[in-house]
Amino acid sequence: MTREYQQIDEGLIKELRKISGEKAVIYEDKEQLSAYAKDEAGGEYYAHMPDAVVKPASAEEILSIVKLANKYGIPITPRGAGSGLSGAAVPIYGGIVLSLERMNNIIEIDKTNMVAVVEPGVVTNDLCKRVAEEGLYYAGYPMSVETSFIGGNVATNAGGSKVIKYGNTGHHVLGIETVLGYGDIVEFGGKRRKDSSGYNFINIMVGSEGTLGIFTKIYLNLIPLPGKTVDLLIPFRSLDEAIANVAITIKESSVLPTAVEFIDKISVELGSRYNNTTLPYQEEATAYLIVQFEGRTKKELEEIYEKAGKVSLENGAIDVFIADNRTFSEKIWRIRRNWLEGLKAFDPYVPTGDVVVPTAKIPDIMEFIQKTSKKYSVTIPVAGHAADGNLHPAPMKPQKMPPKEWMKVSEEILKEIALAAARLGGAVSGEHGIGFIKKGLLPVTKKKEFELMKIIKEDFDPNYIMNPGKLF
Repeated sequence: MTREYQQIDEGLIKELRKISGEKAVIYEDKEQLSAYAKDEAGGEYYAHMPDAVVKPASAEEILSIVKLANKYGIPITPRGAGSGLSGAAVPIYGGIVLSLERMNNIIEIDKTNMVAVVEPGVVTNDLCKRVAEEGLYYAGYPMSVETSFIGGNVATNAGGSKVIKYGNTGHHVLGIETVLGYGDIVEFGGKRRKDSSGYNFINIMVGSEGTLGIFTKIYLNLIPLPGKTVDLLIPFRSLDEAIANVAITIKESSVLPTAVEFIDKISVELGSRYNNTTLPYQEEATAYLIVQFEGRTKKELEEIYEKAGKVSLENGAIDVFIADNRTFSEKIWRIRRNWLEGLKAFDPYVPTGDVVVPTAKIPDIMEFIQKTSKKYSVTIPVAGHAADGNLHPAPMKPQKMPPKEWMKVSEEILKEIALAAARLGGAVSGEHGIGFIKKGLLPVTKKKEFELMKIIKEDFDPNYIMNPGKLF
C-alpha cells in the first residue's frame, strides 16, 4: 500500500539544511541528484530522480528528518552504497533519498566481547581490514565486499561465498539501533549473544530493506582469524556432474568447506576475456566448482584438499587444481568475483537474478533455467553459491532485440525462474532482496507471511514514508 505524498518545497529544504547543514543537502541540481536515482539493478531503466538528497551525520539528525517527513507526508528512501541488485535504493516516489555515506565510523572494536560496533555507512572491506589488525574476523561479508556498506548488507540480509560455513549477514548481527518509521530511536539487542526475552526484533529488522526504519548503529559478531586457506579449482565436462558433486564434496570431505562456488562455461569464457586470463580446460569444461577450505596448519590443509580432490576425481572431475598460493587463488576468484562485471562488458543490458533452492534441488532449477533459455532463445549464464543453493541466472539480450523490449522479456524470464525456485521449496531471493523488481512475487510465494509483514509495516511505519513501493 502507498499513500498520497506531498511535494518538497523550499521551506522543507531550509528545515533539512538546518538539521544536516548546507552542504549535506542536494536540491535542484540534476547532475548530482542523478547519482542517487538508481542502484545496480537495471541502471537507467529503473532509475527515478529523487527530489532531494540528505546526508545526515548522526542518529539525532535522522530522527529529525523522519519526523519532518511524517509531518509533511514526504517519502524517504534510505541508501547505502547503491550496490544493490533489486532496486531497493531507487526512490520510485521521489521525495528524500537519505544517504548514509557520512555515517561511516567504526565506533568500537571490543576485543574482550569480540564485537564490532559500526555506523551503517562503513564499507564492508574497511571493517574486515580493521578487525584483522586485531587478530579478529568478520565473516558476514558478501561478494561486493569492496563496495557495499554494512547497513545495506543488513538491510538485505546479504549473503556471499562463505554462507555455507559462516551464515549470511543476519547470523552476525547482535544488535541494531534504528530510527523507526513513526519517529523514534530504538535499540534492539547489543553486545550480548543470548536473549530469550520476548520477540526477536533484530530478525525483523534484518532484511527489511529500509521499509521499517533506518539503521544508525549496528553490533556485529567477530571471531578469531581463521587459519590458512586453500582453493580448489575443479572443472567438469558436464554441468550435471558439477552440481551433483557439490553435496558429495561437502559430505565426503569430512570438513565443512568455507565456500563452494559454481560458474558455468559461458561465464568463464566471458570472464576470462574481461579479466585477460584463462582457466585450465576452458575448451573442454562445461562448468567449474571453486572450493575453499580453511585449516590451522599446512599439514592439516594438505590432508583436507587431498581427500576433497580424490572425491571429486572419483565423481566426474576432469582434474583438480590446488591454488595454495595467492597468485593462483586470486586468478580463480577474480573471475568469480567479477562475474557480473564481466558479463556487462559484453552486454550492458544483462540483469542478474537471485534465487535459492534446497541444495538437493540445484539440478532441478538448473534444468528449468536451461529449458527457459531454449524457450526464449537467449543465453543465460549462471554462477552462484552452490553450497547453499543460491544461484544467479543472468539472461543476455539478443543482439537484434531493442533494449525496451528486452527489459520486459528479461523480467519475465527471471520471474519464471524465481517462481520455479519457490515451487521447489526455495525462495524468490536468497541474498539480493526484493526491492521493487520482485515485489509482485512476494504475495504469491509467501501469502500468509506477506499479510503478517503488512501488519508489522503499518505499526512501525503508519504513514508509509519508509521506502514506499518496496516489498509492498
